[in-house]
Amino acid sequence: MDSHDLRHVVADAPRVMVVDGSRLVRRLIGDVLARELPNAEVIACDGLASARATLAEKPVDLVTTSLVLPDGDGLALARAVREAAGQSYVPVIVVSGDVQSRLEARNLGDDVTDYFDKALGHGALAAFIRGYVQPEPVPGARVLYVEDSRVVAAATKRMLERHGMQVLHAISAEDALVRLDEQRDAAGPGVDLVLTDVYLKGELSGRDLLARIRNDYGYGKRALPVLVMTGDANRDNQSNLLREGANDLVLKPIEERLLVTKALFQLRVARLPEQPSLDA
Repeated sequence: MDSHDLRHVVADAPRVMVVDGSRLVRRLIGDVLARELPNAEVIACDGLASARATLAEKPVDLVTTSLVLPDGDGLALARAVREAAGQSYVPVIVVSGDVQSRLEARNLGDDVTDYFDKALGHGALAAFIRGYVQPEPVPGARVLYVEDSRVVAAATKRMLERHGMQVLHAISAEDALVRLDEQRDAAGPGVDLVLTDVYLKGELSGRDLLARIRNDYGYGKRALPVLVMTGDANRDNQSNLLREGANDLVLKPIEERLLVTKALFQLRVARLPEQPSLDA
């Protein structure tokens, strides 16, 4: 969700710092990680001060934090991670119950890598974190990729295919709608993810394609995730895309690992059964 030069930490035993003022939440997230990432070392901290002390002792590979902490907030913690001596770029994930409003307001903070919505539940959180520290392909995933530049399309298609995704390339929104009509059946849309540029040659834009998918076809965000690529830095325009039904945005210039992380996460979440919120 930001344009940092994000690097995955592909580690056999990643160190994950979980920061939350609630002992119950720390234990809950720790239990999820122990079950889903058994090789991970989980360091639980109850606030900003204890997190800073941990960072001073030894680098970590990923940080999750609540937005509100007893002695600060998640944005201050993200800044502390960036300032920690000896730290490479570390993903900082804010686990929050008001993700959508913050996404739409583009109120993310430059130091935060991503926000995770508590409502998605335990399994999705594990998949989300795994996507950053131990990314794995989603077998059989089919991506409908909409891009009118054949040069850009060839490079991005290779990025996705390197991570096990099958890519159907459409050169326009109109072409993408034809592909959707060809692929869909009674079981669903026939593709698992749509990745589209906002600006496309032809009468329809990427925004129009998004509207058709959500309104005419009736596919919700879980049924058919849509990632929108944009070079528009205007936060109001970015907010509008999310309000109109985009699952997430990928800002240009495209950074391969960030694009792949976002795509794999949406693919995994779409395949998970509905689960109780982390507040449950």
